[in-house]
Amino acid sequence: MKITKSMLRVGVLGLSLLASSVMAAVSASEAAKLGTSLTPMGAERAGNAAGTIPAWAPLPKNTGTMDARGFLSDPYASEKPLFVITAQTVEQYKDKLSPGQYAMFKRYPDTYRMPVYPSHRGASVPDKVFAAIKENAVKTQLIADGNGLQDFNTAVPFPIPQSALEVIWNHITRYRGGSVKRLVTQAVPQQNGSYSLVYFEDQLVYRDQMKDYDPANPGNVLFYFKQSVTAPARLAGSVLLVHETIDQVKEPRSAWIYNAGQRRVRRAPQVAYDGPGTAADGLRTADNLDMFNGAPDRYDWKLEGKTELYIAEDSYKLDSPSLKYDEILKAGHINQDLARYELRRVWHVVATLKEGQRHIYAKRDFYIDEDTWQAAVIDHYDGRGQLWRVAEAHAQYYYNVQVPWYTLEVLYDLQSGRYLALGMKNEEKSAYDFGFKASTADFSPAALRQDGVR
Repeated sequence: MKITKSMLRVGVLGLSLLASSVMAAVSASEAAKLGTSLTPMGAERAGNAAGTIPAWAPLPKNTGTMDARGFLSDPYASEKPLFVITAQTVEQYKDKLSPGQYAMFKRYPDTYRMPVYPSHRGASVPDKVFAAIKENAVKTQLIADGNGLQDFNTAVPFPIPQSALEVIWNHITRYRGGSVKRLVTQAVPQQNGSYSLVYFEDQLVYRDQMKDYDPANPGNVLFYFKQSVTAPARLAGSVLLVHETIDQVKEPRSAWIYNAGQRRVRRAPQVAYDGPGTAADGLRTADNLDMFNGAPDRYDWKLEGKTELYIAEDSYKLDSPSLKYDEILKAGHINQDLARYELRRVWHVVATLKEGQRHIYAKRDFYIDEDTWQAAVIDHYDGRGQLWRVAEAHAQYYYNVQVPWYTLEVLYDLQSGRYLALGMKNEEKSAYDFGFKASTADFSPAALRQDGVR
């Protein structure tokens, strides 16, 4: 990647800030840029000099239509690719690809391709969330050597980041509608393309969306997450419950699992770091979910600055309810003809495993979309320093509720030739259900047995 001198200065500043245990928020004059030269989320409002990245222009909530199952129409359905990157042409685009993306062309030269479309920067969030983000800019601080937050409100604590960890916390705490229910599937295609589906019913609720939330005593919980396996039969009835904390070093996340076969609830400390992902056949760690989640304390973090990258955005075509899973899941990788790539500005962050710490990933390269703070690509390296797995998020903007999120997460294993695809809902009876209300009792260990009925 081409890194400018200004980018390097940002990286040096970030490293110097990491030396302190408490990191200051930005000044009021800096925060005043939010909504002017910067978007209210902290991205550069203007496009790039070449005109290949446009200025930020949020889509209105009535941009398209929603069908009876909750799927959105594609506002860019009539557009055609500007060009398609193939193994034969990849060298001329290498400076706008991550090493992992580039490696996919080398691993699958006959089938892997990237259709590149016009870029659109339409993602937004509700005004009340923008207001909270602006408040965070001048109040929120990193504590506990960067492993926790102080004076945090709603989403995106550091819209004008000054360190690598601030960028990572923006991803971890980004806005996802406050609460959501979803029916999604997961598959692990083998080298020959064969796969079986695992069906999940997920519930995610941030603390300030709980009916019994007390703003005067917010506590350390960031959100509550419950995941029930509904199929296949051999796995159905198992339920995972997570209470995600804001400072996971001071108070690690609490997790429980209800095992349908044993009919008992037990603590699940393995649901963290490189513990195995649910029904993932060894292809996903616990902290691979949502591209990256959990405590950042096992890594040293370095901010490389911003760069331009082709990332998978506006993935409405891939989310179409007319698609069957067989049309998406292919040998080696998903059907790339259904993907849509756009040139975007991203933050580049490098995580290197600390001496004395354990994790199967010795290094991770993060590329995080400046407009949404969502991780778009993460390259994972093994203990030998070899590129191992490439995580790619196919994102879309749920314009009807002003929520940027993922359509599909894929994690490609370059060494085994297998991959994991998580989040497909094309054949399910409904899409995402945002904004539902719950109580903390619904996310208690005692509630797991009721949810785990086959």
